[in-house]
Amino acid sequence: MPDKKQFLEIISKYQGIIHKVCWIYFRNKCDREDAFQEILFQLWKSFPDIDNYQKIGSWIYAVSINISLAKLRKTSRVDYTDCLPDIAEKSDVLEKMTQDESLKKLLEAIYLMDEIDKSIMLLYLEEKSYEEIAEIIGITKSNVGVRISRAKNILKQNLDRLNYGK
Repeated sequence: MPDKKQFLEIISKYQGIIHKVCWIYFRNKCDREDAFQEILFQLWKSFPDIDNYQKIGSWIYAVSINISLAKLRKTSRVDYTDCLPDIAEKSDVLEKMTQDESLKKLLEAIYLMDEIDKSIMLLYLEEKSYEEIAEIIGITKSNVGVRISRAKNILKQNLDRLNYGK
């Protein structure tokens, strides 16, 4: 049986990661809430199998991104009726993302990117190492640099297209 207290402490500390991933992949608040719940559920299910607690942030990124991508690919939709717990509603990250105008512009440009480029750009902006990005996304370390360069160009084009590049 997983240690519930330890899990909740980890989620409390790293919930910003989950919120960022949800904001990158889902525009609609309801979809973000659904994704948040699903990510928490999957994290809880896989928590007992963690063997390297020093890479907990990378694990949370990987699970969050994979669940988000799976939800996007799903054709049918599951409707959740329960409200999220307070932990999902009172995030400093969430508040900052909704109030910072330049961040809103950046998010709008990122929304236009494909799913893998979104993930790479998010991790790059979080200052993850090429090795961490490779591990989370599931590509080679050498491919990370190429993908980051392409993603930056796409992001710049999207910002220009949205008239935010100036």
